Amino acid sequence: MRDRTRVLIADDHPLVRDALADAIRRRPNLELVAVVGTGREALEQASRLRPEVAVLDVRMEDLDGRKVLHAIVGEAIPTRVLFLSSSSDSAIVYDTLAAGAGGYLDKGASAAEICDAIAAVARGETVLSPAIEAGVLQQIRVRGTVAGPRLTAREREIIGLIADGLSAPEIGRRLFIAPSTVKTHMANLYEKLGVTERAAAVAEGMRRGLLT
Repeated sequence: MRDRTRVLIADDHPLVRDALADAIRRRPNLELVAVVGTGREALEQASRLRPEVAVLDVRMEDLDGRKVLHAIVGEAIPTRVLFLSSSSDSAIVYDTLAAGAGGYLDKGASAAEICDAIAAVARGETVLSPAIEAGVLQQIRVRGTVAGPRLTAREREIIGLIADGLSAPEIGRRLFIAPSTVKTHMANLYEKLGVTERAAAVAEGMRRGLLT
């Protein structure tokens, strides 16, 4: 297991790239492996370097950040995506989480907040700026809830703990079951929700009214 989280940055604004790169280099628990200015370069570097986290802008000229996310998920690249964007449109945020993003911060976040979010996303947590989180909840209300799948009591417990940011071993300790059993429940849960990733499971669970 690596001591430091390997990070890729993709943003078409040089000043943003430079500031973020400088902040990451100052954090001993983070390792900057690539800084690029386009979505296409981000996908190429994610495929080649396989960093733990890619920090992407949503809107990039050549390849939209959401398309980069879809490609990363579709190609099973083991990189979690944290969006850092000036756009806080709740519909866009909601859709990125449903597609598998690990977090979404606005560009007004401090360097410390961004670096903390990178570390949290690498641990499997889902991170949102407070103002963005409120917008996502509103988006859920606007879209309305739909009838949810029949989850077992254990699966309902587990999706709640996933939403709290707990890893499979942590969930196992909380529920006094083996991590392998947790992973089996998670696989069943993902299948019922039609997702492949924990952040997407949380977003889908929220949309279906399975989380309160």
